[in-house]
Amino acid sequence: MKPSQLTRPELFACRNLRVGISGRAILPAIGLTIKSGQFWAVVGRNGAGKTTWLKTLVGLLPPITGSVHSAPDVRVSYLPQRSGLDDLYPLLAREVVSLGAERGWSFLGPWGGRGRREQAERALDEVGAQDLAERPFRSLSEGQKQRVLFARLVAGDAEVAILDEPTSAMDRVAEREAFELIRKLQADHGLAVLVVSHYLSIVREFADRALLLDADAEQVVVGTPKQVFEHPAFRKRYGEGEVTNG
Repeated sequence: MKPSQLTRPELFACRNLRVGISGRAILPAIGLTIKSGQFWAVVGRNGAGKTTWLKTLVGLLPPITGSVHSAPDVRVSYLPQRSGLDDLYPLLAREVVSLGAERGWSFLGPWGGRGRREQAERALDEVGAQDLAERPFRSLSEGQKQRVLFARLVAGDAEVAILDEPTSAMDRVAEREAFELIRKLQADHGLAVLVVSHYLSIVREFADRALLLDADAEQVVVGTPKQVFEHPAFRKRYGEGEVTNG
């Protein structure tokens, strides 16, 4: 952990929170607390409400009812499902990482001076991607792009890392490497990590807390991965063998 970074035990709390779109709730009330150092896995089928909950957690969507409480000035790095960033902007990998160090950055603004460049290079070095610094982001492989985005997280000195399907375009080998890197960054920086993933065997191995969301069945289950995977709502949705095979 960085000596300058003080961990706070409670970073987010969802209190009787119902999330939804256009004023309509899509899930039952959610109650949970996210603490420093926890590794949360958010699981559920497509359309289960995972991204809606994440966006509500970070303030991109308003709660339908209930509330989200956060620690004062909590530093959050939110990596949404892959967008067209790499296709729309001809950025170098180093420039993508530099965005993580900004507060209120803009693509129209200057890229900053030596300090920001050095910060980006240190972050790239930490995730083993220093050789990618001067390459166009859009030319990288999916695994390389994700490493650059993890470096952006490091550059932002985040307390909470929220990753929405960060390995969806990777093969199993690259996916495992990505989760191992996430766990290393969590340990080195005292991060709370929230990851949306469909790979249940990986979730069971890496996460210490799990959240099952199921909008169709109107179910929310919170606990350890073992507790969630053994819950009747999970078994009904996924069956008996998918955790092992997923």
